[in-house]
Amino acid sequence: MASLDVSDLENWVGKAIGGGNLRDPIHVNDIRRWAQAMHNPHPLYFDEEYAQGSRFSQIVAPQSFTVVCSDSHGAAPAVQGRLEGTQMLFGGDEWWFGDGKSSAPRIFPGDSIRQERRFHDYSVKDTKFAGPTVFARGDTTYLNQRGETVAKQRSTAIRYQPEEARKRKNSKADEVEPEWSDAEKAALEEKKLAYYQSFRTLGHGRPKIEKGLKLATRPIGPHSALTFTTEWRAYLMNVWGAFRPDGLPTSLRQAGWLKEMDKNMEAAKVDPAEADGLYKGSSRGHAQPKYAQLIGLGRGYGYGASMGAWILDYVSNWAGESGEIVHAKLSYVAPAFTGDATFVDGEVIETGELVVVKVAMSNQKGAAVASGTAEIRFV
Repeated sequence: MASLDVSDLENWVGKAIGGGNLRDPIHVNDIRRWAQAMHNPHPLYFDEEYAQGSRFSQIVAPQSFTVVCSDSHGAAPAVQGRLEGTQMLFGGDEWWFGDGKSSAPRIFPGDSIRQERRFHDYSVKDTKFAGPTVFARGDTTYLNQRGETVAKQRSTAIRYQPEEARKRKNSKADEVEPEWSDAEKAALEEKKLAYYQSFRTLGHGRPKIEKGLKLATRPIGPHSALTFTTEWRAYLMNVWGAFRPDGLPTSLRQAGWLKEMDKNMEAAKVDPAEADGLYKGSSRGHAQPKYAQLIGLGRGYGYGASMGAWILDYVSNWAGESGEIVHAKLSYVAPAFTGDATFVDGEVIETGELVVVKVAMSNQKGAAVASGTAEIRFV
């Protein structure tokens, strides 16, 4: 039976964690690039003329954009303490927007965002996927230049032994990408356009709100190394020199990564591509099947932070300009793999001061990918 030595994790529980903060203010093209990468053609986030007619009077970042201001998808505070020979997957995110007392500040072009981080807690569970597995949680608080709390993110990191995951994998069927016929692709594109039309039709208005209301289905994909790379390049942490270290302690680079999934930080002082992540390092399995299989997965897979953004954008697009997400709790139960399509569905399950939407994400076979709830306040 495999085992994990978690003794070093105890040294980090409850402690403030270091990392990087953005050197420069948010640029309007950062927001546009994010909307494009998240496959979200809502004009509020890229069309200046449309945005001028909104209640914001200008382009505003979607609430999902908050995670772009992190130097680690918000994952670093949950990946503290050394676990030799392990890899990490996203297990979920919980978001609180604002300080809970008033309307949450939105992110606009020109805003400066910094972070405060803390390792919250961890537990060890036996999983079918990899045996003993650590579920660790870390907090990132995002503050703007006025000191206002934009959001707090509590991420769950699943830390496991890839060697054990490979041993337990008894089929290579998931290494084969599904093929889509021209007719199937065309039908999927029609469904995408129907979804986009749902928020285009809403425009600057307020949605219908009633318990039991089914939201329009949002299709995304089929996913590929190209789409995942497009997403990766929208995260500002991948821009050379974009973040300045804050000097606080962190064990992220000493977390016990597999040699093949680690970054050469010394070499990166000469060539920043050495620390890119997608080329070399802990994220290379997303777009390189060889490394996905090394860590116990079948083929290239999507980012947990993007999955969370797909859900937040989905809820925001339905709520329109008059709605703001106050709280969301999201669980990622399986990756979005290359070759698969993802479908997001929602239902209003509570109405009142806060409207609660239950969300489910699945692939083209109907298998669960993610689930969660979001609470929306209408203004």
